[in-house]
Amino acid sequence: MLMKMIFLAASLTLCLLGTVSAQDLGAEAINNAAIEAIAPDRPADPSPRPDPAIVRLQVLLDRVGSSPGVIDGHYGDNVSKAIAGLEAMRGIQTDGKLNPDVIRFLTDHRPVIQPYVISKDDARALVDHIPKDYAKQAKMRYLGYTSVAERLSERFHMDIDLLKALNAGSTFAVGATVLVATPGDPKEGAVKRIEVRRRIGQVLAFDKGGLLISVYPATIGSEETPSPSGTHKVKGVARMPPYTYNPKVNFQQGKNTKVLKLPSGPNGPVGTVWIDLTEPTYGIHGTPEPSLIDKTGSHGCVRLTNWDVEELAAMVRPGVIVAFVD
Repeated sequence: MLMKMIFLAASLTLCLLGTVSAQDLGAEAINNAAIEAIAPDRPADPSPRPDPAIVRLQVLLDRVGSSPGVIDGHYGDNVSKAIAGLEAMRGIQTDGKLNPDVIRFLTDHRPVIQPYVISKDDARALVDHIPKDYAKQAKMRYLGYTSVAERLSERFHMDIDLLKALNAGSTFAVGATVLVATPGDPKEGAVKRIEVRRRIGQVLAFDKGGLLISVYPATIGSEETPSPSGTHKVKGVARMPPYTYNPKVNFQQGKNTKVLKLPSGPNGPVGTVWIDLTEPTYGIHGTPEPSLIDKTGSHGCVRLTNWDVEELAAMVRPGVIVAFVD
């Protein structure tokens, strides 16, 4: 009987701990999370649940101009790269490890999670779904967002699963108040040189004085279709570009063997921006799947999240140097 009581007490304790853990992912827990408690090295066996402290760290890194990609609460490789980017921006030892020297540049006490009221504009121009087949996409008028939640996740640089976890039970209806991340305003300046660092999967933007302005995680080619090498230039910038699929020039998508003209939209193959390079058919562009940045290969181009490429595009002009380095 005593053993049974001990077992029941232990079970109840575990149950309560699970309940507390499930409630940890809220605005107060994230806004008050101590990033000083985050281990300098990424764990070998990371938690499958978002960590409030990592959410706060990702937002703070975004605010200083070293993008972690999607804000998802996971201690992934893009977090370490963003820390290394901040270190490079501040001229300290670049090892990608969170330490007091890094943390002192992240002393922003503004809440990182705040309420947001969904507007009518947030529900406009939605589409039912985006088919995988380019031939079917080519028949659509617009490759838009498929839900209010998807639109808000990109606007606030969030992984959609984190947005939904923060707002469990919400239908994201117009007029509803939801919790969102509050990343930084877009960086401003004039970029004179872009470095595409293939080995580490990052894009670095420098001003005319050689000062590092911003850093972004990137998908840069693949083994089958590598990115170009050497130095090129920005030829121009196209916002909300349509996409021309040509299997003889690009790649083979499914069973499509003919040239297809796909409409524009954030869920198009190149996302919301195409930064055209002087190397034919290559560019720096957005993506319909921001959570996969630097996790899957590209067809030779440089792929950023839509919000990162939008920020970069606003700072470049034709003639900007783009150097591909290892």
